[in-house]
Amino acid sequence: MSSVLERRLAKAEAAQSSVGDLRQQIHRARRSPPKPIHTATDLLALAERDDTVGRIARGWLRIGFVADSRPRGPISVIDPAAVLPAMAAYLYDKPLAFVLFAFDWDRDLSLQVVKLPEPWADAYESEFGPDAWACELLDHIGGEVSQRAFNRRDAVDAIRCAVSSGHGIGKSAATGWLINWIMATRPNARGVVTANTAPQLESKTWSELAKWTKRSLFGDWFSVTTGRGSMRMVAVGFEESWRCDAQTCREENSESFAGLHAADSTPFYLFDEASAIPAKIWEVAQGGMTDGEPMWFAFGNPTRLGTTFYDAFTTARHRWHTQVVDSRTVQITNKVQLQNWIDDFGIDSDFVKVRVRGVFPSASSLQFIAQDLVEDAMAREVVVEREEAVIVGVDVARFGGDRSCIFTRKGRDGRHFTPILLDKVDLMTLASVVADHINLLKRVHNNVIVAIDGGGVGGGVIDRLRQLGFSPIEVQFGSKANDPRRYANKRAEIWSLMREWLKGGALPKRDDLISDLVNVEYSYTTADAILLESKQSMKARGLPSPDIADAIALTFAVVAPLVRPGESVRPLQQGETYRPYAYLERSSMGGGFASLGDAERARRLYDHPGQQQAVYDPYSSKC
Repeated sequence: MSSVLERRLAKAEAAQSSVGDLRQQIHRARRSPPKPIHTATDLLALAERDDTVGRIARGWLRIGFVADSRPRGPISVIDPAAVLPAMAAYLYDKPLAFVLFAFDWDRDLSLQVVKLPEPWADAYESEFGPDAWACELLDHIGGEVSQRAFNRRDAVDAIRCAVSSGHGIGKSAATGWLINWIMATRPNARGVVTANTAPQLESKTWSELAKWTKRSLFGDWFSVTTGRGSMRMVAVGFEESWRCDAQTCREENSESFAGLHAADSTPFYLFDEASAIPAKIWEVAQGGMTDGEPMWFAFGNPTRLGTTFYDAFTTARHRWHTQVVDSRTVQITNKVQLQNWIDDFGIDSDFVKVRVRGVFPSASSLQFIAQDLVEDAMAREVVVEREEAVIVGVDVARFGGDRSCIFTRKGRDGRHFTPILLDKVDLMTLASVVADHINLLKRVHNNVIVAIDGGGVGGGVIDRLRQLGFSPIEVQFGSKANDPRRYANKRAEIWSLMREWLKGGALPKRDDLISDLVNVEYSYTTADAILLESKQSMKARGLPSPDIADAIALTFAVVAPLVRPGESVRPLQQGETYRPYAYLERSSMGGGFASLGDAERARRLYDHPGQQQAVYDPYSSKC
């Protein structure tokens, strides 16, 4: 055996022995908890040092681990290798004291952001520390641990804590503190951490864990890897049994959350941005709460109703300790921005509820468009200026069960133009139907604009229409919104414009249109922009694709001019009824229609607002 290999083996054995000794040291200290032997005077002198001994002394002073008087006999020097395992055992049921002891709040300027609030400022000798909401949470967890008195043999009931909050309260830092406390005080602890998206997990949740582990007095016990696909925190030398792993929350990855067992220690889960974590992940995680001293922590903005995170605050609240944190009560939040949001959206708006007050939105808030708004539009009569442009929205079917829809709107009137719904037609057929529809409209209306969904297969329809000499406007639902501060993408923006239009617009009376408009839910991105539920998500909920509603929304993707240059339009006279086919009589006598039959087909196309299904054939007398 080479000398190099021998040295490597010796180093590995030493690490194994060290960790083994560490585990035994912690367990022995649990059976015989340490007591302070240094007075405040002794510790104040030692606290001036810049090494680990100085950090330990400062930590003891902060948490009040101080002897009233010197014991008889000589006082042993502070040996970190002996002191830290003993303190890990001492802090087993004291997570707040752990946070104040493990991190150098006195010397590390980057930590000196939050003043330790009352009453904790009286209980601890530290100017800086966690904010009130975190102190409350840590104190509660400590009390639950003490009450359960886990003996490493008999399983105890799980500790479950859910925190719903507004924006910017420091949740990620709290997750770093909790994980470090569990891992340092509980040999053989096994944990899984997840977040709503891989970027959130990697750049925020796990990044905070790595930062706080590096700052911890116990940090040398652990190795934290941060590369995507291999994010883990392990006890050096005991990587398989004393560890915490980061896992994405994709439903197909749900098995990664199963089998988390630590019968003689603490199995734990930590969910960040918990509102967006699928129910399947929560369901599988339940299986990890069956042995040892299990813990489960869920943090997030309360963006969605009907989720397992929401259940923790409602139907399952008897199983969870819950906290609701208003961002305005937190020291580090931007109070000016919070007030701006309140001024812009209103204190009772869902936006402020979710992003400021930390409370779940109203019962209907996930419903992007309220049903009464739709029903009012279906009952409303409107008068439209003749100079308004006619805008056609074309939603192209992407999946086998979807329908392509052509919807026509003129100003506030979306009723007199019956939606054209096409099942299982190829792109060339759809393009021909759209072309015929445009030609028919142009015989009556001078200004016709067409907006087509260009995503997926929609590009083929657009290309064909351009070959035929038309100028359709391509709309990408996923493209950037004109106002990216408020809307995550173009689809969210044009749906918002449609929702505003519904306050004064008119719609045809159709049951399927009601469903299309009211079934779509929404949430907020991490940048506080509105994001609509995708069609795929609706299908997962057993709902049909909102084809008609998307076609209507497409008519708001363009800004239509009122008249063409040089066009003369007579305004409606008082008492005159708006009819989209008003030109038919004179048009049929040489003004653009080939025959009275063409004029009648146009009249029939526009004048059946109550029709439930229109299969468009411009040459059929049934149209």
